[in-house]
Amino acid sequence: MQLTHDTSKFTPRNYPITVICDGITNAPNIGSLFRTADAFGIEKLILCGNHLELGRKSAKTSRATEKYVSFEINNNSFETVSNYKAKGYQIIALEITENSQPINQLHFKTNQPIALVIGAENFGVSETILTIADAVIHLEMYGKNSSMNVVQATSICLYEFTKQLNDT
Repeated sequence: MQLTHDTSKFTPRNYPITVICDGITNAPNIGSLFRTADAFGIEKLILCGNHLELGRKSAKTSRATEKYVSFEINNNSFETVSNYKAKGYQIIALEITENSQPINQLHFKTNQPIALVIGAENFGVSETILTIADAVIHLEMYGKNSSMNVVQATSICLYEFTKQLNDT
């Protein structure tokens, strides 16, 4: 028998992970990021940028998770990331670069909170943020395409992060 929200046996957990969105404005992606944030028990979702599409379209894909996922909206993503770095967070950017490492090779400090920075699909994480990141990671791709949807990629990262945190 298929389980429902009320009958599933998942144990609620909270992880010291904040996801900072650098310029993600697409309403369906924002709504899906709320669902992903809820699914992985992260501490906060921060949306940075102008012209964010919050409303009916994002609420539809979030399936009401925006009502109980802690979030904030900031204009300046570099300032937001800098503030989290000053608070002692490990800044980990999800972006493929000449120096990025595959996510499965990253072994982060499990005793220090994480700020995962993700970027808009067309532009990625800004260069200024990449320069202050403690690590830049990418997902290994085996097909002809070199990228995937930002929400899918974020979900894979959060799975790996929470897996490592559970193993400690």
